[in-house]
Order: sequence, then structure tokens, then C-alpha cells
Amino acid sequence: MPPPALPILPYVSHESPSAALTRKFGPETANYFSGSPLNRLSWLRSDHLFLRAAFSHASARFLLLNSLGPMVESKQEDGRLAFAGPEDVRGLLGSAEEVFRSEEEVVGGYDSEAAGKGERMVVFLGVDLVDEEQKQQEGVFEWKEFRGAPYFAVDVTPREGDGEEGKAKAEELIKKMEEEKGRAFLSASPRGMGLEAGHAAMYGQARAVVDWNARNPFCAQCGQRTISVHAGTKRVCPPTDKGKDRAPCATRGTVSNLSFPRTDPTVIMAILSADGTKVLLGRNRRWPQYWYSTLAGFQEPGESIEEAVRREVWEESGVTVGRVVLHSSQPWPFPASLMIGAIGQALPGDGEKIFLGHDAELEDARWFPLEEAKEALLNGASNLGEAAPEGYAEGALRLPPQTAIANRLLNAVVEGWWTMPKI
Repeated sequence: MPPPALPILPYVSHESPSAALTRKFGPETANYFSGSPLNRLSWLRSDHLFLRAAFSHASARFLLLNSLGPMVESKQEDGRLAFAGPEDVRGLLGSAEEVFRSEEEVVGGYDSEAAGKGERMVVFLGVDLVDEEQKQQEGVFEWKEFRGAPYFAVDVTPREGDGEEGKAKAEELIKKMEEEKGRAFLSASPRGMGLEAGHAAMYGQARAVVDWNARNPFCAQCGQRTISVHAGTKRVCPPTDKGKDRAPCATRGTVSNLSFPRTDPTVIMAILSADGTKVLLGRNRRWPQYWYSTLAGFQEPGESIEEAVRREVWEESGVTVGRVVLHSSQPWPFPASLMIGAIGQALPGDGEKIFLGHDAELEDARWFPLEEAKEALLNGASNLGEAAPEGYAEGALRLPPQTAIANRLLNAVVEGWWTMPKI
């Protein structure tokens, strides 16, 4: 399967080639899972009247997720998401007034015995805004100065906890989509993901938020059950249950980072040798033979990105890194990482020595000549579990595909990006 195209930044066509930032730092890199065509209009998530109007409009589109796998056009056309319409989801979700209520109404009416039974996670993704010429067209959703098609994500996974009726409705909707409309559901794995760029970004947003809600039904502060508000982007620990006070919780009445979707910062880096002729790559023992990638690891609290790069490289490979330059970032919704891509350079002499005794995570790490990495990018890049591409010579280096930021970092170093005055 050919790799999907990478996102195109919308501002590029409006930017002068001599723009100051581009001239100084080079062109921006957009990675897979970024570049959504939707405007999130995030401040409207708390406006239940807006959400009701958007949800019930004829132009509304719903991305259905089954066990976090997205619905696509068909088994043959699996590079594009397929969307259900309002009439398709009404039987499962109910009316807009039932789905979206004010936060005060949701919190004040909390009933622990009914919580979660038959309720479906519905996430507002944003609006695909139309341009000035299309604004005059009839049938376009309009809210104040915004016009376009609203998009939502819906978790349609059949679950025993939904009760017989709720589970049956979910199964009926899935069957309708597959058998009557020819749709298909992909797996939730990033392996083999071939969605076109904008659709991959929409799916990434949907998957991350739906999964976060599923993973966090209880309050991390007090352990009591929470409920979802703001169209899936906030969870609240209600103060009462059927009108009776619950145990106190520190998240109430203050801004709490426990209440919002988490994103885990992760550094990933292409490390050059001191003379700039080689790149450091490592491999996990579970990976296919000859398969290597750039090093990566979670950023820790109280640590800058540059410090995290140096620490992770030294802990995993023993190599000491000097200068670190940020390259680009990539949302990675498996489940909720933000990959922060960097390029660094090892210190000369002992700084380049590889030692795997600190951390047993890597099976091997070694320096590869840039020419070998360049050849692997051309003929040896593929998803884990996929066969090597045509033109690959057995025994040669294999690398991640262009949908992974590791691939983009390696492209940057072999193309000499790091020699530019980026920062």
C-alpha cells in the first residue's frame, strides 16, 4: 500500500517566499495526524444551544468509532473516512436536547445508578468552515458569523453495560452502515493506517478524546465517578448524587488539570555524530529484523525539551548530546502523545561511545552513515508488520514510514536541514 500524502499547511499559499520566519528558519514541517480541515471553535463546546443547533442540522456529519476504529468508505476504499448523517444516529443517540444539556443541568441532575447506562460519548470535533463565495449557499449551518458543516465523533461500540436495548441499537447502526451502505470499520491500530492527511487528523482528534473519556470514568482526586460535559472535552466530579451531597473533592470550584483530556509530551530525536556524517538509531527486541528507528522517550516533569532529549539519549544509548534543535511535532493518538521532534549532535570523542547498560529498553544502537539512512528512506521504509517495499535488498536497513515523525526527522538530517540556521 502506498503511503498517504502528508498534510499541506493552509497558510503556505498565502505566504511570501521571502517571509521573515521562513527565510530564517526554513519551511515548517507538517506531520501525519496534523492538518485537520476543521476549525475546532473550542470556546463553543460549553454552549449547549450551539451544540444542539449543530447536532440537529442537516449538514452535520458524524464519525463513528467502533472499539476506537473509524468508519471508512469501504474495505476497498479505506483511505477516506465515511460519515453518518443526523438521521442515521438519531435512533441511537436521541434528540439534540437529550444529547446536549447545560453543564449546570448535567451536574445538578447526576444520578449514579443511571450513570453510563445507555449513554453514548459524543464529541464535537469542529466545523468545516466555507469560504466567502460559499457563504451565500442555502442549507449551510450558520452560527453567528460562522458557516459550514459541523462534525462530531460518536462511540458506537456495543457494550454489555449499555443494557440490552442500548447494545442492540449500536449493533443495528453498525450493521446498517456495513450492509446497507457498504461501509467498513478499520482497526484502531496505527499499523497500516492509510487515511488521507486531513482525515487522519480528524480521526486522531476523535480517537484521543473518546479514549480519554473511556479511560477516566472516575475522579483521579477522590475516586468517585465523573461525568462528561462540554461535548466530551471535560469531565466533572458532581457535588451531589440525586440531590444528596457526595464526599468532598478538591477538583470542584477550581481549575483542575484532572478534568481535561491529557496529552503526554514525548521527545523523539535524530542524533548526528560530532562530524555530521552519521545518525544514531536504535532497535527494540520486538521489532522485525534490520528494523531501526530514532530514539524516543517521555518528557519528565520539570524538564525542558532539550534536557529530555539529552537525558533519554544518554540513558538509552550512552551517547552524550550537545546542541539540540527543535524540528517539528506530531500528535500521536495512541493513546495521547505529542511527539516533539528534535535534532541533536553528539559531543566528539567519548561522547559518541555507545553503552547500553543504563537502560535495557534497546536491544541495539549504532551509528549509521547518512548515505545508508538515505537509501533506507527510499527503499526500506514501511509500517511495523508490513513487508519491505519493492526495491528493498535483504539485510539492508529498514525504517519507519513517512507517517511517523521518525521518518521526517531522518529525512531532515539526510537532506541537510540541520545545517540551516534554524534557531
